[in-house]
Amino acid sequence: MDIRCTEKEGFVFNKIAHAAADLGVEAWIIGGFVRDKLIGRNTKDADIVCVGDGIELAHRVADRFNPRPHVAFFKTFGTAQIKLKDFYQKEEKESSSEEESSSEDESAPLSFRREPAPPQREAGGEAGEAGEASAAFEIEFVGARKESYRYHSRNPEVLPGTIKDDQDRRDFTINAMAISLNKADYGRLVDPFNGVKDLENKLIRTPLDPAQTFSDDPLRMMRAIRFAAQLGFSIHPPVFQAIKDNVERIRIISQERITEELNKILVSDKPSVGFDLLYKSGLLHIIFPQMVDLAGAEYVDGLGHKDNFYHTLQVVDNISRHTGDLWLRWAALLHDIGKPPTKKFETGHGWTFHGHEVVGGRMVPKIFARLKLPQNEKMRFVRKLVELHLRPISLTKEDITDSAIRRLLFDAGDDMEALMLLCSADITSKNKLKVKRYLENFEMVKERLREVEEKDRIRNWQPPITGEMIMEIFNLTPCKQVGDIKNAIREAILDGKIDNNYDAAYDFMMKTAQDMGLKPLV
Repeated sequence: MDIRCTEKEGFVFNKIAHAAADLGVEAWIIGGFVRDKLIGRNTKDADIVCVGDGIELAHRVADRFNPRPHVAFFKTFGTAQIKLKDFYQKEEKESSSEEESSSEDESAPLSFRREPAPPQREAGGEAGEAGEASAAFEIEFVGARKESYRYHSRNPEVLPGTIKDDQDRRDFTINAMAISLNKADYGRLVDPFNGVKDLENKLIRTPLDPAQTFSDDPLRMMRAIRFAAQLGFSIHPPVFQAIKDNVERIRIISQERITEELNKILVSDKPSVGFDLLYKSGLLHIIFPQMVDLAGAEYVDGLGHKDNFYHTLQVVDNISRHTGDLWLRWAALLHDIGKPPTKKFETGHGWTFHGHEVVGGRMVPKIFARLKLPQNEKMRFVRKLVELHLRPISLTKEDITDSAIRRLLFDAGDDMEALMLLCSADITSKNKLKVKRYLENFEMVKERLREVEEKDRIRNWQPPITGEMIMEIFNLTPCKQVGDIKNAIREAILDGKIDNNYDAAYDFMMKTAQDMGLKPLV
């Protein structure tokens, strides 16, 4: 495996090497940057560990840039961070950076193989949310350390240490590799736990005893599963057994950290890998029991239902092939969450889940609150899609009336495309002919949606007659009658009884008001 470093990255690492030499400390690139470069995965950050003061090294490195980047540092943790903005944006000439260097030889031997800079990532990092600037290169500095843990806390007691101590405390062998930035062996890979071999074998292992590793910091159990999902790796059997043996330890981890890992699993290329491992390990039973309730199929009189847990995972994978949107993926994950509480066996018919979309919609705010997910428009978006996810599919099973199409357009509004994407992903069956037939019918629904929207302009519908206009015309204060007239106009438009314009709505309003015994001022 080769280390493929961009010319700009190599230029920055040389600056770090010279700054460390001036301070008389040893420094290494360690962890995820090394791992990702070895497997050809884009990365936009690097961790630097030094045998000394990481904060002081960060300031010395920042001094070597013009303009000088801001150094964010945290004395309590002994860490510092520098962000080189617009780092991966295309420049006319790389040599312009050379003018920023000091008079010393900043082009010291660079053993990394160079490649073009990775493309600028779209906004919405690993967890699907916009970062400060996707083109930035973030460098974090910390002093080498050794750690000891207390049983009831994942926060270790930290002491200064050597590079060996620092590598010993790392979570996985593939994250414990380091590259020397020291003059004597600049560019040498330090790999004490055969991380390169584990990369080649696509294997997640711990440097030390996995039971101790996970007991010390239980969040590492979630990270092991997240890396398996993100990288397409397998978890070494003894490591997975240690996860199963230590699942109860996850209870000492804050919900925010757990949810951060859940989000990263959910935006991986194939989220089902991670959620299946969470389920089989027993972690999911503790951190997300409502999902576990979906698992399994029950049979009565030879009649059973599909395993809604694995159906859900298939839907999430289906939608992941089309979008990286975190919240649309959450909608896919929760679309059938209301099935367990609505499951019922009806003699002569089989299993039913009547109203599961409504029950599921009501569960969304509670689930978001428990997982410390946002209680804003993102939650409302997920709830809306859960509540509406059966509507488009139901239109494939009956004669489609314009009224039904109008109501769907009205209820979905700007989220119509997201809803249709979710519903397409929800069409799963081992019977390929059945799936083909459903998808063909679904295309017909999409065409009807386009036709009705073009004709009636219902999406994001604004009433031709407002409540203020009704109050003014009939000399009313806010009251039930105003709402009744507004609702009657809306229903008449959605049912196709009147056209969606002011004149038709005005005439209908006058007739409705007359039937209610109301008279206009003039």
